[in-house]
Amino acid sequence: MKPSGNATRPLAVAHLTALEAPPVECVRLAAKAGFDGVGLRLHPATPGGIAYPIVAGSAAQRELRDTLAGVGVALFDVEFIPIVPEFDPRSFESLFEAAASLGASSVSVSGDDPDENRLAANLAALAGIAKSFGLRIDLEFMRWRHVGTLAHARAAIERAAQPNLALVIDALHLSRSGGTPDDVAAMPSAQIGLMQLCDAPRALPVCDDDAIREARIARLAPGDGALPLEALLHAAPRNVALSVEMPMPSLSADARMKLAWRSARRVVDSASVAAKV
Repeated sequence: MKPSGNATRPLAVAHLTALEAPPVECVRLAAKAGFDGVGLRLHPATPGGIAYPIVAGSAAQRELRDTLAGVGVALFDVEFIPIVPEFDPRSFESLFEAAASLGASSVSVSGDDPDENRLAANLAALAGIAKSFGLRIDLEFMRWRHVGTLAHARAAIERAAQPNLALVIDALHLSRSGGTPDDVAAMPSAQIGLMQLCDAPRALPVCDDDAIREARIARLAPGDGALPLEALLHAAPRNVALSVEMPMPSLSADARMKLAWRSARRVVDSASVAAKV
């Protein structure tokens, strides 16, 4: 992994920041901006959503693998599996194979099943399959999904009880679902797999439709809003992977990536300095 100047913590960028860019282009943009890693959307988050499926051993997989190695960027995580009632964990073996072949550490999922016992069983089964590929499963909560809060997400992975299950802590989703950095600080460190950074105004979205719109197209650059990002960084273990998720369609993908890196780097470095004082 390439260093980030004088920075002490590596930073990745989530594909949603520039989802219009196919994986190879996204990796090159991330490297140009200064990021150490990327997350890639290899499976759609919603039916018909943008994604870039890749098959292990294919020409596309080899090109992406060589691009990652050539620019010195690591693949932090692969997105995104919605765990719905009609869920077949075995159907994702090819996704896990591709993720592992590219060096990913984790695959992100959401909880979209109102039956808590069935959700836990599917989470456990998925984690068992992922473990054979050396991957962790990270559950992400969003206020408009069935698993909508940090408490719900913790309960889900504790019920599933697999050692390679953890959570994605997205600064925006934490705030919009009523969570705080103190809630994160109270968690066992092993339950935090990935932390995603962005910013937002203090005022909460009125309804779930507004929350979805904000999450997908109206986030702010880290440090430009009111989210308690430094407190959140202090609340999490220092070795937790950090990724910036900042979709901002008013800017070009290149400008977006550069702003995401510059803003997040400033926030992360400030938090690191404060922690040493």
